[in-house]
Amino acid sequence: MEAHKRVLLLCGDYMEDYEVMVPFQALLAYGVSVDAVCPGKKAGDICRTAIHQSSGHQTYSESRGHNFALNATFDEIDATKYDGLIIPGGRAPEYLAMDESVVELVKKFSESQKPIASICHGQLILAAAGVVKGRKCTAFHAVKPVLVAAGAHWVEPETEAFCTRDGNLISGATYDGHPEYIRLFIKALGANISGSGKRILFLCGDFMEDYEVMVPFQSLQALECHVDAVCPNKSAGDKCPTAVHDFEGDQTYSEKPGHDFTLTANFEGLNALSYDALVIPGGRAPEYLALDDNVIQLVKEFMESGKPVASICHGQQILSAAGLLKGKKCTAYPAVKLNVVLSGATWLEPEPIDRCFTDGNLVTGAAWPGHPEFISRFMSLLGIRVSF
Repeated sequence: MEAHKRVLLLCGDYMEDYEVMVPFQALLAYGVSVDAVCPGKKAGDICRTAIHQSSGHQTYSESRGHNFALNATFDEIDATKYDGLIIPGGRAPEYLAMDESVVELVKKFSESQKPIASICHGQLILAAAGVVKGRKCTAFHAVKPVLVAAGAHWVEPETEAFCTRDGNLISGATYDGHPEYIRLFIKALGANISGSGKRILFLCGDFMEDYEVMVPFQSLQALECHVDAVCPNKSAGDKCPTAVHDFEGDQTYSEKPGHDFTLTANFEGLNALSYDALVIPGGRAPEYLALDDNVIQLVKEFMESGKPVASICHGQQILSAAGLLKGKKCTAYPAVKLNVVLSGATWLEPEPIDRCFTDGNLVTGAAWPGHPEFISRFMSLLGIRVSF
């Protein structure tokens, strides 16, 4: 019987948006239980997040990210019940490092030699807990003086994606390194990845939803898949702005600017035959991508050849416009029901909003809270498995 793994995620207000959600939903997709806690808050409470990125200034810029819902209560945590700890970066670690209960918790994980993964500014907490002395450690470069003062062997991050491991301690420089960071962490938990090496294409556009591109993108990269992101009329290295869609008490979702997402391949001259599967993120991009004949042609090639296609939220607007939903059973963001029904599909109600469905080669989801099931169903179609 497989051992069931449980991981603790140490949250705080204005932690970096990607740095909490990508590991959280990736691990859930792989079948790991994750409890997200924050001192002074309980299950169901919200932590604010921050979007940090290089914007051409001397340091990173910050804007408001998604609201992150905690699913466990800090004061009820028993560290012995968990197999590992993850510490996101952002601004939260600055004040969490001053919290005695946080420092004690981190010490417990360290003393029991359980895997600890910390990224970006999270290492401030490791320094406060005195667990980096004599250990190899990297971090966001501005954290260097604190780590050096705490007795760590500072490892210069050669790139923003740099990660390093010393025993049970895994450290990363920024969220660009998530694929290796998450892979090192699950391997430290005893993971075995089978069926990797697949080639997966992401169909991107301006103002696609921030989580809906990055979470599946990095979750699949962490499983040693080759993942490419393309956008019509853009090339490798170009960026797409993203949108943060959230539910904040209005009749429909709110929108805030998200991270800029860097494309990895050229749309022009793309060969669909060289990929095993397609992912279509939601947000506002699908609305206009659905009008592009080259996009319609590309999506048809994947669907008609029976390759796995995963589409979430508003992504189904493209499948609908391509006439590919006729006779299919699928879900989508509730407001996209019109497109789905008019295109001859059977509508599956996303109750609750994180429900996802598979019909043949097609996986559909309604919104980003469904990522764990969405990615897990896609992995099944791809024959990728994580076992412990």
